[in-house]
Amino acid sequence: MTLEFEHLAQSGRARRGRITLAHGTVETPAFMPIGTQATVKTLTSAEVEETGAEILLGNTYHLFLRPGHERIKRLGGLHKFMSWNKSILTDSGGYQIFSLARLNKIEEEGVTFQSHIDGSRHHITPELATRIQLALGSDIFMAFDTMSPYPADRDRARIDMERTTRWTARCAETWRTESEANVNLFGIVQGGVYGDLRRESAEQLIELDLPGYAIGGLSVGEPIEMCMDVLAETEPHLPPDRPRYLMGVGRPEDLIAAVDRGVDMFDCVLPTRNSRKGSVFTSRGVLKVKNAPFAEDSRPIDPDCQCSVCRTYSRAYIRHLFQAREILALRLASLHSLSYYQRLMQDIRTAIATDQWDIFKRDTLAKLREGHAEPSAES
Repeated sequence: MTLEFEHLAQSGRARRGRITLAHGTVETPAFMPIGTQATVKTLTSAEVEETGAEILLGNTYHLFLRPGHERIKRLGGLHKFMSWNKSILTDSGGYQIFSLARLNKIEEEGVTFQSHIDGSRHHITPELATRIQLALGSDIFMAFDTMSPYPADRDRARIDMERTTRWTARCAETWRTESEANVNLFGIVQGGVYGDLRRESAEQLIELDLPGYAIGGLSVGEPIEMCMDVLAETEPHLPPDRPRYLMGVGRPEDLIAAVDRGVDMFDCVLPTRNSRKGSVFTSRGVLKVKNAPFAEDSRPIDPDCQCSVCRTYSRAYIRHLFQAREILALRLASLHSLSYYQRLMQDIRTAIATDQWDIFKRDTLAKLREGHAEPSAES
């Protein structure tokens, strides 16, 4: 295990930390942009770095199918392949197998599934999922797991949770016997919306003594209040000296709520996916820049933002690009939203370090609820 986690400050349950990995440090709480197919859609790696991101997420399922993990390894690994010199976390591919595959069959040995790309059939075991990620060369990789849909009854949630524990043990064995020193395996806590199953899952995974732990199987359709309740029940059972990663939760107000419950790491497609559709994230909530009221609005997307997009372009111009179906619209909107997310995380870290978390939380949530007024006559 080469991962080092320093607990630098605490304000309430919110934690300020630092993760040291082979490709640099990651200040926490941290948000990871999604680089599904070795790219954060529409942006170069240099542009993603410009936003302040220190770690991004690669998708094992997609890279396994195309271009293939062995090819990426021959080309020098995922960092070199996509020209990203900072840290990379790769997921296990389990979620995509269950959500994207045309057909899948889950057995104790692993999962047989049909590719959503060309219909080809594949079989992935926990051992193979681990070897794929070792070939990619990610700094952090996730154990192969099975998640429960929402809603799922307790019996289904227990089956998925116990299988995840067994599969994680197999991933850990492969990691410990076949990996080099610069990669780190995280286990994924499952158990649906049942607090006692989540506690049992956490306790079982902690026995494997892994470098970090994720909370998976949330943000799959349950009300956000239920998600946060489950998180609050789970967090006390996770070791305080290891990073905690909440998978797939990403609205700004939800990040704040999860940080308030002791989470260190996040990922989500929202800032880039929504931006490509014309809904950008700002300090005053979501701005639908494609809408007609902004046709002659000369203000930046977010007057409080100093990213390169807000320093250079107006709402009117970006709206025009969307109306004209120009690719630049997707790029500028995505670049701004990712910059906003990284600035939000930086502000969160500062608030925790100065023990101003409660004030920051109150003021930031109030501002997000404020929304955007219609353009003024002078705009």
